[in-house]
Amino acid sequence: MGGHAPDREPEGPDGLAASARAALVRRIDASGAWAADPVWREAFAAVPRHLFVPYYYVGVAGGYERRWGESPDPRARERWVRGAYEDTPLATRLRDGELLSSSSQPSLMADMLAALCVRDGNAVLEVGAGTGYNAALLAHRLGDDKVTTVDLDPEITESARRHLAAAGYHPVVVTGDGARGVPERAPFDRIIATCALSTVPRAWLAQSRPGGRILMPLGTGLIVLTVSDAGHAEGRFLHTPAYFVPLRGGSRSWGEPAQLGGVPRRAREDDLFRFLLTLTRGSLDPQEAHALWEQEGMPQRERYGITVSGDHEWAWLDDPEGPYAWPLPS
Repeated sequence: MGGHAPDREPEGPDGLAASARAALVRRIDASGAWAADPVWREAFAAVPRHLFVPYYYVGVAGGYERRWGESPDPRARERWVRGAYEDTPLATRLRDGELLSSSSQPSLMADMLAALCVRDGNAVLEVGAGTGYNAALLAHRLGDDKVTTVDLDPEITESARRHLAAAGYHPVVVTGDGARGVPERAPFDRIIATCALSTVPRAWLAQSRPGGRILMPLGTGLIVLTVSDAGHAEGRFLHTPAYFVPLRGGSRSWGEPAQLGGVPRRAREDDLFRFLLTLTRGSLDPQEAHALWEQEGMPQRERYGITVSGDHEWAWLDDPEGPYAWPLPS
């Protein structure tokens, strides 16, 4: 395990950052997010999230409010520190009102890292560098040399490098199209994406070791695939919903589901029904999807899965060879 000590921490009289981080760890503990792999508790307790969000934006009436750690107002700096350790996503980059990058909700990050099932010595590729915080958690667990993070935007990768160095971590940070992976650093035991996609990039399969795992947001869920070889992978969704910024430069993410005329309001507003709509778009119209959803008892996300075989990729309910299977929308 690669241990690092943070270079600095803004300490108030009561050790505000340290106490806020400890409170965040307790909240994640209570959620059970890392119950399957409690070693992640140490990483979250050690890595200072505030160093990765020197400023961020919070929604207010009429737009966003910027909070930053260099504010001349000590009360504003305290709000910045406390906000950095809330169990909530933080908007970190905006352009013309559009969210370009964020720091994900820590408990969701813990869910994803635990589901990745890393082992000591694993090489991990992260697609979507963001602030660098997730790469730091991985580097704390595995060591700098085992972690590669990639992002298309050079401004994002440069700021991620700065944040990582400030916290004492030095994984490999690459500027490039994450959908193409990082072949010069392959093979990988694990690939984790922190941006939404609509298909599984074949380059990721080719750059994974047999038996490797890929965890990625797809639709409004998180799919965990086990890779058999360069052309085959299969797995199920996690139970949790997930909403991520789309991957830039790769396959597009799904937008809003189809028109829902004729579907009861209760279903239209149900997150699980809308998840089914994303998986069946182009194969079932909304009324057919609703009939299936009702017939199958409003299935949870973990009953769905994805299979990749050569050039074909399909979603399924319960069984990849069963009666309910649909080609993924491209």
